[in-house]
Amino acid sequence: MDNEKMGFFAKLKEGLSKTKKNLTEQIENIVFKHKKIDDDFLEELEEILITSDMGMETTMDIIDYIKEETKKRKLEDTSEIKDVIKEYLINMLEEYEDKEESENQQRVVLIVGVNGVGKTTSIGKIAYRLKSAGNSVIVAAADTFRAAAVEQLKEWCTRAGVDIVASEQGSDPGAVVYDAIQAAKARKTDILICDTAGRLHNKKNLMNELSKIFKIVDREFSDAKIDVYLVIDATTGQNGIIQAKLFSETCKINGLILTKLDGTAKGGIAFPIVNELKIPIKYVGVGEKIDDLQDFNATDFVNAIFE
Repeated sequence: MDNEKMGFFAKLKEGLSKTKKNLTEQIENIVFKHKKIDDDFLEELEEILITSDMGMETTMDIIDYIKEETKKRKLEDTSEIKDVIKEYLINMLEEYEDKEESENQQRVVLIVGVNGVGKTTSIGKIAYRLKSAGNSVIVAAADTFRAAAVEQLKEWCTRAGVDIVASEQGSDPGAVVYDAIQAAKARKTDILICDTAGRLHNKKNLMNELSKIFKIVDREFSDAKIDVYLVIDATTGQNGIIQAKLFSETCKINGLILTKLDGTAKGGIAFPIVNELKIPIKYVGVGEKIDDLQDFNATDFVNAIFE
């Protein structure tokens, strides 16, 4: 690993230390207690996985995989199980990764999520990452309902060194997105990131606002590659899955941003979210600083929890 990658991995490991304690230590305890892979061992393992935010569906998938592999490889010793679990989780996370590269195509990234999950902060950090990687970036402050959102976003954009298109609080979010698209087209900007209003999206009018924004993007910028990323606060655990399912009813989400991993033992929630929703994680947040949002890497993530 090069130094930057080492630094990232160390941050990730530190950020996931509570999750690791929650999950890995419990698994190690039962491995120590049971020497043989038998029904008693698997039953205890199942309980640990469910209570570590893996959820029922993903837990059953893991247990089935362990049973298959144990037979296939003639495994007997419980100490071999951790590697089997890691393997399953890495494969599952990678299966849903978005492999296509959008070379030379302008991009629009719409960021959705409920208030309080770290949406505005994440946008600032993503803008910083993309700019540092040599892209030109414009941010559209289309969360015009929340007084602090636009101010907060302006501050983050100043720190990231990117341009922002914003208007008065309470003005039409669609108009802000429209203006930002015209600016991105005129300046041939690589990536336009749009913030959107974030109350729980079962609020009819907010869902309509969101649909309106999607329509404007489709109509005005049909040549661009359009992504919709949902921000989920890891500390909410299973609730994150419910939010994701609600949002999926209004828009096609094709990426997830998992924030606040450093403040929780519920980092295991990453697995059922991807497994049940079949949407890849794009970024993970492990701290407050501008460079604490990292590109998601399945192997690093699993290793940080299980090593």
